[in-house]
Amino acid sequence: QVQLVESGGGLVQAGGSLRLSCAASGRTFSGMGWFRQAPGKEREFVGISWNGGRSRTYYADSVKGRFAISRDNAKNTVYLQMNSLKPEDTAVYYCAATLAYGGNYYRLGLYDYWGKGTLVTVSS
Repeated sequence: QVQLVESGGGLVQAGGSLRLSCAASGRTFSGMGWFRQAPGKEREFVGISWNGGRSRTYYADSVKGRFAISRDNAKNTVYLQMNSLKPEDTAVYYCAATLAYGGNYYRLGLYDYWGKGTLVTVSS
């Protein structure tokens, strides 16, 4: 059974850092990404890492230069390193996985599996 489990969320002060983890089980995926949803807002794309001989990553403009996705293939786990956190980064962060080979990675419909989310709260 395919399962994605996020962890690492919590409370952090503005300017601080957190690293989220997403442990996948059941199979591997062509792409694994991160979305977030703040209270009262739509779920938005954060970033994606495409699997391959050499990984390719893409990020939303709002997090580019501050967030970075990495992976540990031995543990079938991807990470979201978040630096220079801002209060507007406060959201539930979701791990998502797709079986597609390329596509509009910023669209929710591209992804086949979702984790339950982990809450990140950034205080001012």
